Amino acid sequence: MNSTSQPNISSCRSGLLAANRAGDGAATARFMRLPGRLLGLVGSLALLAGCSSTGLAPIRTADHVDLPRFMGDWYVIAHIPAFLERDAYNAVESYRLLDDGRIATTFSFNDGGFDGKRKTYQPTGFVVDSESNAVWGMRFIWPIKADYRIVHVDADYRHTIIGRNKRDYVWIMARSPQIPAQDMAQLTRIIAAQGYDTSKLRKVPQQWPLHLVEEEQRP
Repeated sequence: MNSTSQPNISSCRSGLLAANRAGDGAATARFMRLPGRLLGLVGSLALLAGCSSTGLAPIRTADHVDLPRFMGDWYVIAHIPAFLERDAYNAVESYRLLDDGRIATTFSFNDGGFDGKRKTYQPTGFVVDSESNAVWGMRFIWPIKADYRIVHVDADYRHTIIGRNKRDYVWIMARSPQIPAQDMAQLTRIIAAQGYDTSKLRKVPQQWPLHLVEEEQRP
């Protein structure tokens, strides 16, 4: 298993100061003029990005990820959620590999129920460890890249686990919206072995056309 560390970002404030030193003081000034609610959202996204370092050992990742095979839609089966998705229904994460190696990402879900407002976020993924392709930075807001690690992907690329060094958030995802109970149990054991508190896992309600559910049952 791979344990490559992502370059450390010591604090959100240092990122803004670096922007000023790089001559992008205007961007920092625009940031400071954001309305209160939006500024709070940006601050929360910065927390998601992991602005402070952790004393924990780097989480083990998959040995190698075939990026083209990993692209496409993944249904979020269960998670220890970030603030944005605490009441998410029908959550789906989609990846598209760009020509320059970046990963166009779309995360969408219904907020608060199956009939809740559909929310969509479009961060950009950056492969940090090109040897394994398992360590990414996920950028929601410039210049901060969230710690994002592919902890596990099965041989058939049907199930995956995304984790973080801080062991604060985790996502179990699959190519179909439902998975067998025995597979869920195995994936939960993997998370526990990585140092997560699995009692915090929330199953994400998924309700889609039947043919999507049946795909998981195919040999």
